[in-house]
Amino acid sequence: MAMDGHSRVHGQNQNLSQNGSSIQETHDVTVVMVPLPAQGHLNQLLHLSCLISSYDIPVHYVGTASHNRQAKVRVHGWDPLAISNIHFHEFSIPSYETPPPNPNAPTKFPTQLFPVFNTSIKLREPVYTLLQQLSGTTRRLVVIYDSLMAYVIQDVGLILNAESYCFPSTSALTVYSIVWEQEGKPGLSEPELLETLEDLPTWESCFPQELTDFAKLQQDFKPISSGYLFNSCRAIEGPYLDLHVKSKITDSDKQWAIGPFNPVEMNGQKNSEKRHYCLDWLDKQAPNSVIFISFGSTTSVSDEEAKEIATGLDKSGQKFIWVLRDADKGDVFQGEDRRAQLPEGFEERIEGRGIVVRDWAPQLEILGHSSTGGFMSHCGWNSCIESISMGVPVAAWPMHSDQPRNALLLEKVLKIGLKVRDWSKQNELVTSITVENAVRRLMDSAEGEEMWQTAKLLSKAVKDSVMEGGVSRLEMDSFIAHIRR
Repeated sequence: MAMDGHSRVHGQNQNLSQNGSSIQETHDVTVVMVPLPAQGHLNQLLHLSCLISSYDIPVHYVGTASHNRQAKVRVHGWDPLAISNIHFHEFSIPSYETPPPNPNAPTKFPTQLFPVFNTSIKLREPVYTLLQQLSGTTRRLVVIYDSLMAYVIQDVGLILNAESYCFPSTSALTVYSIVWEQEGKPGLSEPELLETLEDLPTWESCFPQELTDFAKLQQDFKPISSGYLFNSCRAIEGPYLDLHVKSKITDSDKQWAIGPFNPVEMNGQKNSEKRHYCLDWLDKQAPNSVIFISFGSTTSVSDEEAKEIATGLDKSGQKFIWVLRDADKGDVFQGEDRRAQLPEGFEERIEGRGIVVRDWAPQLEILGHSSTGGFMSHCGWNSCIESISMGVPVAAWPMHSDQPRNALLLEKVLKIGLKVRDWSKQNELVTSITVENAVRRLMDSAEGEEMWQTAKLLSKAVKDSVMEGGVSRLEMDSFIAHIRR
C-alpha cells in the first residue's frame, strides 16, 4: 500500500493513554471518529462522540493538536465529564499556510481553509496505523468518517474486523439533492418534494471549483460504506431521508437519522464563573424579545456590509445580540483576527438594547435562552439544527456551500424561516433597509408570530424524538445494536 512518508504520529504512546485508559484493553466495539478540520464538521462529530460514549462504548477522535483543541474549547451544552470520556489522538501533518480570510473576496466561500483541507489527506498513514492498533483490541472496529475525509480512511477495508459509516455533515435534503442531480433529476411521485428540489440553486453557484475537485477526490477513494448517519431526524426531513435510502446511487441501504446530535435542553448554569456575559444580559430581557445575529465560523463580513447590518439593526428598534467576528483561519489559534469597522457612535447608541460580541459566543445556549425569539443566520447545518432544536425561527441569509439549500428547507418545507435576500442576488450588497425589514418581519409581525408558533411545535417534536421511545432515540438504539451485533 502506497503511503505518504511525511505524516507521523505525534506523541502517540502518550496520547493513547491520555484519557486514563490504555489501548491494550479489550472491548466488544470501539468507535473512531474522523472529522474534517473545519468547525462545523469538528463540532458535529464531537457531539456524536459524546452520544455514543454514553452507551459505554470507547470513542476515539482523531485530528491535529490544534483542531482537537478547537473542537474541545468551542463545544457547548455537555457536561465536561462527557468530553473527558473521549480519547483524543493528536497527529502531525506537514505545515500548511493559514492565510487570513478576505472579507472583500468576490465569493463568501472560505478559500483560506483550502490549504488545511488539502494537507489533511496526509492523515491517511497515521490514522491507518491507529486503526490497525485498535483493531487488535476490539471485536469490531467502527469508523465514522466525515464524507469529505473518505481519502484518509480509504484503507479501512484491509482491516478484517473494521467497518466504516459515512457521515454527510449536512441536511438529508442537501445530500439527496446531489444524488438527484447525479441521477439526471428523475420525476418523483410526490409533487411537493419535486417542487422543492427544482427550486434549489445550481451547484456551481454555491460551491467553488476547488471544493468540487476536493469532493471528487474523496468520492474516488471512498471505501464501500456499511451505512450512513445523519444529524437529522424524521420530524425534520423524513421524506428526504426516505428518498436518499431508496436511491440507486447510494452504496448502502442502511442509514440512521439520529439527530439532533447537540443537547436539546439547556441546563442554565447561572452561577458558573465561565458563563458568557451575553447570557447574563439575556436574563434581563423579556421572553422572545431578542434577535440573535451570527453568520457562523466561515463567513467574514466586509466593513461595508457591517455598516449596513448595524444601521438596519439600529433602525429596526429590536433588541439584539450580534456576533461580529472574522471567519476561522486554518489554525484558529494563530495570528490576530481583524475587527470589522462599525458606524461611529453605533455601540453607544444601542447601549442597553443590543450587544456586539467579538469573541466566540455560546450559540446553543443563546438559542436555548427564553429571551431569544429569532435568529438571523447563514444557515450552516449546525446553526439550522440548533435553531430547530430550540424552537427559534430564522431570517435566512445563506452565504455559500449547502447553506442556500438548508435555507430553502427552513423557509419552504418547514415554514420556520424567511429569506433576507434572494440567492440570485448573492453578489449584491444587502442594504440596511433589507436588514431592517427582515428583522421587523421576524420579530414584530403576524408572519413572524406564525413562524415562531410553527418553530415551537417542531422543536417539541424534535425534543420528543430524542427522549426514551422517540423516533431518533430508537434509531440511535438501533445503530448501537447494529454495531454491537
